[in-house]
Amino acid sequence: MATERNAMFYFWKEHSSEATIQEMFLDSKGKEIGELELPEILSMLPNYERRRVLELGAGIGRYTGEIAQKASHVTSVDFMENFVEKSRELNGKYSNIEFICADVTKLEREVGSCDVIFSNWLLMYLGDEEVQCLLNKMLSWLTDDGYLFFHESCFGQSGDKKRTSNPTHYRSPMLYGTLLDAAQHKASNGTVSSFELVWARSLQAYIQLKSNPNQLCWLYTKAARSAVATGHPGGHLSFQQFLDKQQYSINGILRYERIFGHGFISTGGLKTTEEFVPRLNLQPGEVVVDVGAGIGGSAFYMAENFGVNVLGIDLSANMTSIAQERALQYKHLYGKVQFEICDVTMREFPPGTFDVVYSRDTLLHIADKPGLFKKFLTWLKPGGRLLISDYCCGTDAWMEDFEEYVKQRGYHLMSVQSYGKKTDVLSCYV
Repeated sequence: MATERNAMFYFWKEHSSEATIQEMFLDSKGKEIGELELPEILSMLPNYERRRVLELGAGIGRYTGEIAQKASHVTSVDFMENFVEKSRELNGKYSNIEFICADVTKLEREVGSCDVIFSNWLLMYLGDEEVQCLLNKMLSWLTDDGYLFFHESCFGQSGDKKRTSNPTHYRSPMLYGTLLDAAQHKASNGTVSSFELVWARSLQAYIQLKSNPNQLCWLYTKAARSAVATGHPGGHLSFQQFLDKQQYSINGILRYERIFGHGFISTGGLKTTEEFVPRLNLQPGEVVVDVGAGIGGSAFYMAENFGVNVLGIDLSANMTSIAQERALQYKHLYGKVQFEICDVTMREFPPGTFDVVYSRDTLLHIADKPGLFKKFLTWLKPGGRLLISDYCCGTDAWMEDFEEYVKQRGYHLMSVQSYGKKTDVLSCYV
C-alpha cells in the first residue's frame, strides 16, 4: 500500500507543477470542461447552506470558494502542497475556509464534524482497501443524515494529456457500489450506520464536449441500520437495497437475462420490444425516458434503430451498473444513451423534457401510480406519448400463498380495470 501511495504522490507531483486547471483535468480542454462542469456539479449538491462541508481532493480550489459562499465552514484538503497554496491564493478571502495539506488516507477528523462530504476525482486515486477504510471514516465524520457526494472517472482514462505512467483506478460503477455497501460505522452508543444511495448519474459536460458518459457522480446519505422493521420487504434499510440484495442480485439479473434474452429481464424481451416500440412513431432526435430501464436492452434498441436519445432510469444499482458496462459495446451511441440510478417517484425533470415516456413491467413496484402518472404528464412535451406494460391481477380473491408472494416481493398489483381508472385521473390535468 505504501508503494502505491508513493506512486500516486509522484504521479501528481509530475502533473501539478503549474497548478493550473489543465493540470487538474489532465486534459487540453480543461478550461472548457470546467466552465460546464462546475455549475452542473454545484446544481447536484445537497443543500449545504449554513452547513459544514469537508472537501477532499480539493485541488486548486475550483469549488472551494463557490461552496464557502453559502456554507458555514469549509475544510479544504489536498495532498499536493502547491495545489493547496494555489487554492489559498484564490480563496483566502473567505474567512470560513480551513486549508489542510494532508493525505486523506491518514486524515483524522472528529466524529460528527461535518454535514456534507464533497469529493471530486479522489477515490480513483486510492486502492480498494484505502477506499474502504476512508468510507468507514467518512461515516464517522458525517452527522446523522449527512451526505456524501463524489465524482469519478469510470472504465477508462478521460483526459488527453500524455502520461509516462498512470496508477489511476478506473473502477466500474458496480465496484463503487460494492465498496459503499460494505462501509459501516458503529457509534459509541452501539448504533451502526451505513450509506444509502440517493442517485447516480453521468455528467452532461463530458457527454457534450467529449461524448463520454463514463464521468459519474453519486449522492449517498448516512443512515442508521435498525433492528426494527423498516417497512421494506425483508427488513432491508431501503427498497433499493431490497431490490439489489434479493430480487435483482447480480446472479438473479443474469438468470432473468438467460430466460428473456440478451439485454432484457422481463417478458418477451426483444420480441415484444420490436412489437411495441414502432407504435410510438419515434423520430430521430426525440428524447425518451425509459422508466425501469433494467440492463438497457430497450434503450439501446430505440437509440440504434430510431435515432432517438434515451435516458434510462432505474432504482436498482445492480441493473444500472450492468447497463453502463454494456454501453461500452455501443460506443457509437455515446451521448445518445445514458443511465441513471434514481427513485422515479422522487426524481424531478423540467416540464416538457421528453417526447416519450416508456416503461416496461416496472410500475408494479410503485404504490402511488396516480402520483407517478401526473409526473409523466408534466415531463411530456405537448403531443408526447406514453407507453406502459405492466403485470396485473384478476378480480377474484387471491390464494393465501400468492398473497404472501406479492407481499414478500413488495408488489402493488391491480386489475386491468383498476389500472385503467388510475390512468383516467390524468384527464383532470390535461
